[in-house]
Amino acid sequence: MKTVDRLIDNTLQTKNPSVIGLDPDMEKIPACYKACVNSGHPLKAAANVIVEFNCDLIDTIAALVPAVKPQMAFYEQYGSYGMAAFEKTAAYAKSKGLVVIEDAKRNDIGNTARAYADGHLGCVALPDGTYVPSLDADFLTVTPFLGSESLQPFIDACVRYDKGLFVLIRTSNESSGEIQNAVSEDGVTISHTLARYVAGKADTLVGVHGYSSIGAVVGATHPEEAGSLRSIMPKSYFLVPGYGAQGGGAKDILPCFNTDGLGAVVNSSRGILYTHMSDHERTKCSRQEYLSSVQEAVKRMQEEIYSALKEQYHDMVY
Repeated sequence: MKTVDRLIDNTLQTKNPSVIGLDPDMEKIPACYKACVNSGHPLKAAANVIVEFNCDLIDTIAALVPAVKPQMAFYEQYGSYGMAAFEKTAAYAKSKGLVVIEDAKRNDIGNTARAYADGHLGCVALPDGTYVPSLDADFLTVTPFLGSESLQPFIDACVRYDKGLFVLIRTSNESSGEIQNAVSEDGVTISHTLARYVAGKADTLVGVHGYSSIGAVVGATHPEEAGSLRSIMPKSYFLVPGYGAQGGGAKDILPCFNTDGLGAVVNSSRGILYTHMSDHERTKCSRQEYLSSVQEAVKRMQEEIYSALKEQYHDMVY
């Protein structure tokens, strides 16, 4: 089974094309998770908080969503302890049946790109000549701005190890248009040029549902462009950031989908983990109170998106 098929099967089962970002911001994690930190190395103590926080979140949302998206920056900042926390988080999410989308935005060229691809998606060499998985994400976000020679090693790894990519095409941040909307030599925008490249590679990993594991990042904050990008990349799955805290709403994400109600997963991080409670509430709440509020926020997001999809696409398959 292709990685994208597992993502779709989970979406069909939960009736929820939402992805929850696991972005453990220590300044915003509820105080109840930081009250009994064991002594020892301070970075290790922080990593322990992250693992406990993430595992509780995963237990709370595993039956409600198809996937989680850990943002690597929140782990790498704690060095080797943080990387260990990422590995434990990813393994725990997988044990609960969730697809893991590693948001690391990696890339380079040549051997470096292959090392990134093998380390994050595939297997790495050991001294005895054997190969084992390392970070072992299901999907990885990659930046395309070094050109095709930087992307091909990741695509090769996806084929070899049956994994997936989300290539940054039209991101949700405010300044993204400074580069992504620039017009290339053939008279189209950079984002549309990149979309053509992704579409050309999509047939490499098409699953039983008709979608490819070679996907694209297309922000919810640019609905006017999402439709044209969808028409260029009909088989590619979209990872859609920008929902909630960044301003994207349920109506904004509709152009990212196809008429079957598939083709995209919509991410929310801060809107699920933090902004639904005030700073004061996160200081005073119990773990159960916090996790209940997270569960309700996930359910609200599912209801908003599912209702909007049902209203727009009458031939949805779920």
